[in-house]
Amino acid sequence: MEAYIAEFIGTAMLMLFGSGVVANVVLDKTKGHNSGWVVISWAWAIAVFVGVYTSTALGGSGHLNPAVTLAFAAFSDFDSALVPGYIAAQVLGALTGSTIAWLTYKLHFDATSDPDLKLATFCTAPAIQHSAWNLVTEAIGTFALVFGALCIASPADSMGALDALPVALLVLGIGMALGGPTGYAINPARDLGPRIAHALLPIAGKRDSNWSYAWIPVVGPIVGGLLGAFVFGCL
Repeated sequence: MEAYIAEFIGTAMLMLFGSGVVANVVLDKTKGHNSGWVVISWAWAIAVFVGVYTSTALGGSGHLNPAVTLAFAAFSDFDSALVPGYIAAQVLGALTGSTIAWLTYKLHFDATSDPDLKLATFCTAPAIQHSAWNLVTEAIGTFALVFGALCIASPADSMGALDALPVALLVLGIGMALGGPTGYAINPARDLGPRIAHALLPIAGKRDSNWSYAWIPVVGPIVGGLLGAFVFGCL
């Protein structure tokens, strides 16, 4: 139970910072309005650092990501019996963190008229809609994440506190290099939990939650994560 709680809190911190920076950049009348992709990429890296560090400090493995959990369970020593609880904690943590970010920016959600921007603070969407290529992009980004994380982590079943910074820098690089086509979900919980929050919360002037796209940032990262772990294991 301690590990599940740690994973929940770590993922909530991840999404508080992650959803928070997107809200700060895209919503109207914020201090950070239109500050751009570089700000978003850096803050997401810090979000990963804080989330991983928090989870490991509280007794978790610092995965924060079902794709990472599944990959570590399939190709390393991570106990597969923990997988369902970890994934549930990650999705609920992501939902909670994005909800707290919404509360933080409530007045700015009210002041923003564009419903697409409101949705963007919760979940990802492609710059150019093409299901197959969007799926490929998410798989490539998550391959880079899991392969890189496995190179960093030792033993390869957890992210230790000292691993938090290099993993954060890895995510920064993925965001700047590979994030343009889809917004680099590279994490099913990061996208699905907040998308559920968007659907449930009483957000003024919101649109639908774009469920037709929602499977891509779930399936793509899982495929890419498993492939990354498989390739690592073959080397």
